[in-house]
Amino acid sequence: MQRTMIYWAVGALVFDQLSKLLVVFYLDLRTLLYLEVVPPFLNFAMAWNYGVNFGLFASPHGVQRWLLVFIALFISGLVVVWIRRDPPSYLGYIGAGLLVGGALGNALDRVIYGAVADFLNVSCCGINNPFAFNFADVAIFAGALALAFFGAEKKQA
Repeated sequence: MQRTMIYWAVGALVFDQLSKLLVVFYLDLRTLLYLEVVPPFLNFAMAWNYGVNFGLFASPHGVQRWLLVFIALFISGLVVVWIRRDPPSYLGYIGAGLLVGGALGNALDRVIYGAVADFLNVSCCGINNPFAFNFADVAIFAGALALAFFGAEKKQA
């Protein structure tokens, strides 16, 4: 079962990094800054995130960059230790893998680029979303949700 977590973590990390290479560099979103994909629902909007969620606590100083890398690595390590000590259901392993893979994807961005490359912009129903995110963020959110619902194996009394 722990292999399941590793496969999903590697899959999330690779998919996230490949999507960034494709959109940010191959499609040159870093220069174009905005591409309509399926307007108004899905667009690519370049955003370099130097902070936490939605750029909160952003700082141009390098200390924050490395602190956020350390936090991502530390939390990923805690999740792995937790999963090893208290094995979850199969979906819990998938969730743990997604969370770890997404966290490592964003941490790798900070190491390579100094910031997280966000580019997905989703709007709907007359609401114009000004924020961008990436597939690592999706994996982190989905993984956390899966761990919340499927993180603990039901124990027989």
